[in-house]
Amino acid sequence: MFDTYEKFKKDVLKLTKIDLNFYKEKQMKRRIDTLATKNKATNYDEYIKMISTDKEKFEQFVNFLTINVSEFYRNPDQWNLMDKNVIPKIVKEQRKPIKIWSAACSTGDEPYSLAMAFSKHIPLSDIKILATDIDKQVIAHAKMGLYSEKSIASVPADLKKKYFTKIGSSYQISDEIKKCVTFKEHNLLKDPYPTDYDLILCRNVVIYFTDEAKDMIYSNFYKSLKSKGVLFIGSTEQITNYRELGFNRMSSFYFEKP
Repeated sequence: MFDTYEKFKKDVLKLTKIDLNFYKEKQMKRRIDTLATKNKATNYDEYIKMISTDKEKFEQFVNFLTINVSEFYRNPDQWNLMDKNVIPKIVKEQRKPIKIWSAACSTGDEPYSLAMAFSKHIPLSDIKILATDIDKQVIAHAKMGLYSEKSIASVPADLKKKYFTKIGSSYQISDEIKKCVTFKEHNLLKDPYPTDYDLILCRNVVIYFTDEAKDMIYSNFYKSLKSKGVLFIGSTEQITNYRELGFNRMSSFYFEKP
């Protein structure tokens, strides 16, 4: 039976360096139980042994745990606001190159979208994007830069024509966009945060975390930003205590460090 979750959390931390204590327990436990049952495990000890010895099942578990859902220009209205208000503000106020961090970047759709969005305002040589994720598998996918037609459906037509090449039924992003982005592994819940950024994106990720973990992450993002730097969060999220964290609110999804 799945009744030893506390021990399971310790085993997962030892195996994956992912601390399930930072995740909303009821929601995450239900998701894990479903996956374990799908893999025909009858209890947590059995499932831990399974993912410890089977590389494919281990990668499936980490990918499932980190909830990788992404697409280019996800929530286009928010990207339109970025293009009209946020990018011009950052370009005007900050020195080149512009430093951007796409945290929990998943398969690379978001950092590549950022490079294209900024390319309308400044040369690609002035755009430096750090893209991080906890999942090695999605980072490998991101580095390839090969996407389905569905993934790039929201890319503006002019940028799609300029920066993508169709290969069979897939689309390859151009090398000039790829050169703007550096991919690295990073765990938001335990690793040191990089600093001195003009813009940080972390979207539709922290909704799975406890309130304490959210505050820790947003506080660290605040420290990672330059003065006048901007944090862009997801449509499923909100920062109700942004004043206490030190931010000014620009809109529902954009917050500025004074």
